[in-house]
Amino acid sequence: MARRLLVLLLLLFTTNVGTADEKLPDAKPVPRMQVLPLPHDQVSVTRDGKELTRYHFAPDLERPFLYPIIGPSGRSLTRMGHPHDPNGHSHHNSVWVTHHDVNGVDFWADRSPGKIRHVRVGQFVDGDDQAVIRMHNIWIDTDSEKKLLDETRTMTVVPLEDDQWLLVIDLVLTAKNGSVTFGDTPFGPLGVRMAKTIGVHDGGGTIRNSEGQVDEKEVFRQPARWVDYSGPITNDAHEGITLMNHPDNPTFPSAFHVRNDGWMGATMSYQKPVHLKQGESITLRYGLFVHSGVPSAEKIEQAFAAFRELLLLPAQENRR
Repeated sequence: MARRLLVLLLLLFTTNVGTADEKLPDAKPVPRMQVLPLPHDQVSVTRDGKELTRYHFAPDLERPFLYPIIGPSGRSLTRMGHPHDPNGHSHHNSVWVTHHDVNGVDFWADRSPGKIRHVRVGQFVDGDDQAVIRMHNIWIDTDSEKKLLDETRTMTVVPLEDDQWLLVIDLVLTAKNGSVTFGDTPFGPLGVRMAKTIGVHDGGGTIRNSEGQVDEKEVFRQPARWVDYSGPITNDAHEGITLMNHPDNPTFPSAFHVRNDGWMGATMSYQKPVHLKQGESITLRYGLFVHSGVPSAEKIEQAFAAFRELLLLPAQENRR
């Protein structure tokens, strides 16, 4: 019986039976960039079927984050946690949004009362030129259960040549219950924990900024338009990420906090607290240029110019 079934299957796939496959006259083009909802509160962004990044927003997380950030080589350019202090720096989750001082509440460290909770999905968009994830979150002081901030986070992924890509993160933070002060701190609103091999200490990588400064000694907490962290990702490839601060940000050009151990972050209230009245919002935009090689300053400036002028899709809730 099994042998007969095998023969019939072979005949089916080797014999020209009937006409060719049926046509789909109304078939639509398949978008190059796609947003794929996944189990366990995750959303993947793919280019031509290959994952570029994934957004994690499960209710038991301290805050949402993006991991991995896949470079042209196919490996993640970011990691989860500090390579030498995974317990003390467990909050270093690849690419994440947070702040060290919101009305005196710490949203930075994992063991602090400040938590960022997912509320609802706003928008998923597929397309050839960009893919979009829009999410709504809330910032809560878990000691008092007071909701301090409403957050709308829009993450747009734009494909570039040579398997490079651009991630644009737009944030709208609104004072929820009374006024809010973002205190004087270099920690927040955006952090990037680079892969261990890219770090200056561990991998022999390098940090550079738009002002021509190099590595932690010179770049540390200095204002700039962008900071780039590049280094080895394989034995044959160097890759990196340029973190860019948009000129329309109200605190531009703000300082960047960097470390030779593989960390960089964009600040918004360092040495100058930011105040919001009840119902007021602050709007921020940051870019991550995911690139091959160790690009020249001229090449990074070209990417920064494209980021500065980029027109993103208009908001349209629940679009799919």
